[in-house]
Amino acid sequence: MSDGKAMNRRLVVVGAILIQLCLGAIYAWSVFTPYLTKAPYDFTATQSQVIFSVGLASFAFVMILAGRMLGKFSPRMIAALGGLVMGGGYIAASFTGTNFLAQVLTIGLIGGAGIGLAYVVPIAVGVKWFPDKKGMLTGLAVAGFGFGALIWIKLAGGWPGISIAGTTLLAPFEGLISLLRDENQRIGEVFLWYGIVYAVIVLIGSIWMVNPPADYQPKGWTPPPPKPGGAATGAVNLSSTEMLRTPQFYGLWFMFAAGAMTGLMVIGCIALFGIDALRSKGMEETAAKDISSTAMAVFFALANGLGRIGWGMISDKLGRKASLFVMFASQGAVMFLFYAMGFHPWLFYLGATIIGFNFGGNFALFPAATADFFGNKNVGANYGWVFSSYGVGGIVGPVLAGYFKSTAVGGEPSAWLPPFIIAGIACLAAAVLALLLKSPKHGRIEG
Repeated sequence: MSDGKAMNRRLVVVGAILIQLCLGAIYAWSVFTPYLTKAPYDFTATQSQVIFSVGLASFAFVMILAGRMLGKFSPRMIAALGGLVMGGGYIAASFTGTNFLAQVLTIGLIGGAGIGLAYVVPIAVGVKWFPDKKGMLTGLAVAGFGFGALIWIKLAGGWPGISIAGTTLLAPFEGLISLLRDENQRIGEVFLWYGIVYAVIVLIGSIWMVNPPADYQPKGWTPPPPKPGGAATGAVNLSSTEMLRTPQFYGLWFMFAAGAMTGLMVIGCIALFGIDALRSKGMEETAAKDISSTAMAVFFALANGLGRIGWGMISDKLGRKASLFVMFASQGAVMFLFYAMGFHPWLFYLGATIIGFNFGGNFALFPAATADFFGNKNVGANYGWVFSSYGVGGIVGPVLAGYFKSTAVGGEPSAWLPPFIIAGIACLAAAVLALLLKSPKHGRIEG
């Protein structure tokens, strides 16, 4: 449906970033888990990860519904609805006390559903306004998701401050969790304020979520001719039903599942792995916790955001297929090395940076590849199906790491090696698949 006017398309990017900054809250979950595993909540480590995994799964599968809704309702309305549902989930969680199932329902199921509703909108709208720069646009549109995690982690958990030569560049901040007075109510109060902020900011960003006119083309740009061999490159518009009959869909689905499993595994376990590895080398627990927190909240989170922009721009120059191969090959290689890197702080930071950068690249490359292979017209609905692999990866990755960790005795770090190797193999398989994958041929399936 075309409900937009020929407005300045840069406003679409502004709206997309505002929306995604809030949706990235799901990656900030790690800042709450240390408090949820203590009184008065007393959740187990597995329970804290179940809330996260339910949120990821709800996010991924509601995206399919959101993509289908884009054919019937205004993208502005869907984005606004997503913000209200997500914010409502966090606000409701603030009133549920310490009940585990209530947290699963409010933060996990409802909050994740709100993210799923809003997430696909900036991508679907953006590729229509930027058919000339799909990789860059999808990268910018979802970069806020990665950077949002850093903002919400630091706002809740605080930061130590930065001083150089006696000059304070960034004043220390204890974080909302520490500042709130009633220790037993701190997490609930943060959920309340976060929910309000999420809803308001997403509503503001949704203002610019409108489709361009049906005949819109950027000034000075003409669509490229079909590639030899009938590559789609957005020229063919396949419906979801038609897309699901192609082997290309299942190739993209497996590749995204491998990338999501790897990144979400590291997000879920990087703090525990870092503490186990560094303490085994004689480091004090407090210092090991600080390094592990920095690896996630600074190196991984920043690289995650930059990877979305970087890989999007790289793919516009290098091509989607070559970019997918390089990204997965490098991710597989570093996963084989990550266990050994975890015992040395700066190598640990380097590994977290590379993994975060490549993980972020998934969210720029796969929506652009979906538009390339199956067309721009139905990219919202089609990408929802591709993105369902993220929900599977969100369950398999953290649970796989948790399973091997549960078999370890005490803080023995060797328990982390098998899941890292499994993730590395999956990424290398995805790299090979990227080389073999070909776009659907014109005429083989009519859009």
